[in-house]
Amino acid sequence: MRIYMEICVLALLTCNVQSTQLWWETMSLYQVYPRSFMDSDGDGIGDLKGIEQRLGHLVDSHIDAFWLSPIYKSPMIDYGYDASSFTEIDKIFGTNEDFENLVKAAHKRSLKVIMDFVPNHSSDQHDWFQKSVKGIEPYTDYYVWHKGHKINGTIKEPNNWRSVFGGSAWTWNEQRQAFYLHQFGITQPDLNYRNEKLSDEMKNILRFWMDKGVDGFRIDATPYIFEDERFLDEPLSGISDMNDYAYTISIYTKDQPKNYELMKEWRKVVDNYSDKVDHIPRVMMVEAYANISMTMKYYESGINFPFNFILMDIKNSSTAQDIKNIVDQWMLNMPQGATSNWVTGNHDNPRLVSRIGLHRALAVTTMALLLPGISVTYNGEEIGMVDTPINTTDPSRFRDPVRSPFQWDNSTSAGFSSNLQTWLPVNENYKTLNLEFEKAAGESYYNYYKDIASLRKIPSVRKGNLKIKILKNDILAFSRKYKGQKSVYVVINLNNFTQFVNLNKFEKTSSQITLYKATPGTDLISNCLIKSNKVRIPPNATVVLIAKEH
Repeated sequence: MRIYMEICVLALLTCNVQSTQLWWETMSLYQVYPRSFMDSDGDGIGDLKGIEQRLGHLVDSHIDAFWLSPIYKSPMIDYGYDASSFTEIDKIFGTNEDFENLVKAAHKRSLKVIMDFVPNHSSDQHDWFQKSVKGIEPYTDYYVWHKGHKINGTIKEPNNWRSVFGGSAWTWNEQRQAFYLHQFGITQPDLNYRNEKLSDEMKNILRFWMDKGVDGFRIDATPYIFEDERFLDEPLSGISDMNDYAYTISIYTKDQPKNYELMKEWRKVVDNYSDKVDHIPRVMMVEAYANISMTMKYYESGINFPFNFILMDIKNSSTAQDIKNIVDQWMLNMPQGATSNWVTGNHDNPRLVSRIGLHRALAVTTMALLLPGISVTYNGEEIGMVDTPINTTDPSRFRDPVRSPFQWDNSTSAGFSSNLQTWLPVNENYKTLNLEFEKAAGESYYNYYKDIASLRKIPSVRKGNLKIKILKNDILAFSRKYKGQKSVYVVINLNNFTQFVNLNKFEKTSSQITLYKATPGTDLISNCLIKSNKVRIPPNATVVLIAKEH
């Protein structure tokens, strides 16, 4: 299998894209991090009314749908990924009525709304957990409990399972006289889906939010939902630090077969709802940091797509061949007829420009927008925001630099809030790195993003075939073609010097081709005709070209 894969990734990749598509299969998806998007009431924290005020930006940016990071009622120890209620909006974001108003306003603008669903765990402040601790039915087994092992008069943990956040995945509860499992934070006890009543509760929560008008769900941390019920020790990895998650090899706590079975059940719930209510298909997507084979299994479980984080593997040092291999890895492993997607960043990882620099960030952005399937943009990436230096000694706050407030303009707090004190500091570069400034500039990250995103509406990008190839001297090229329609070509120069490319050696095309757009900072003129056998690609530039069908 390894030999076969090596041959495949080095070969020319040509992929056919299905022509019949549902609304979500070609969407531009935008992640809104609500705390940092827009503050409407001046408390320094973003909220739902603020998001509603800024929906115009999403429309202008050719966005089709947005998903909201958690807005549930929560003690906010993990900023909403620790829900104390799965059916209430936290007051810092607004009310359930505010949410309903946001959904209605979005739908009026033809924007779809995706809800973040966090099913692996709740907060320890959730009413279910409080009752489970006390042994009150039917909540007694809503969570994963274990009495532990008594050795020489001392109660020991059930096994050696580690928490993703470090240390043991077990914590002793004195009142219950048992350990509870938490694959994440100590205040995030894992729910027990082997309990049918708990499983039914979570299905009802899906129905609750569909009643509110949501168009689908992004499901968090799916690989961790089920654990092996034998509670066996996991094999050791050889890492000596017991506080490191990688201390064990997670064969019993991750990627269990029942995770995929549960996805099938939720697919039925969502589809049955759509069939009975409005006959509009709803999308289901999962966050699954897993190996490629385990990730692809989500397609087979009825999930529309698992998030594809593979573009986030691109580094400053990546060659054209490295990047092609990354794309091939997803496209060659994806089931026939499935829909691909391309993620460039999110709330858990350093921002794209901070990771790989401006030129490569623009190249990766172009790829995400023009490769087949769904593009996913984390808020702020469309204007090239960078990580905000934030001093903290709290290890749980390591992701704060990527979560700083959106930079709308050069007014107070970058236009995010009327309050000088925001929940995280605004990046000091906001005076010139902001949406208003970039919209007015002739060349800017945002204007480039917007122009490239507009191509997603044309047939060759929506449903055209993909051909990707390494040209000479570290140049990557790919095309999107659809019969009878204009073709789109992308050429990425990873060199520090100018290159000339003969596109006819990549794919036979007309003698003249339109240079649609080049990344900012080059001297190339947009929308001019050039010879296809001698296309000049400036250093570190990405060039997008359009040709009539040949």
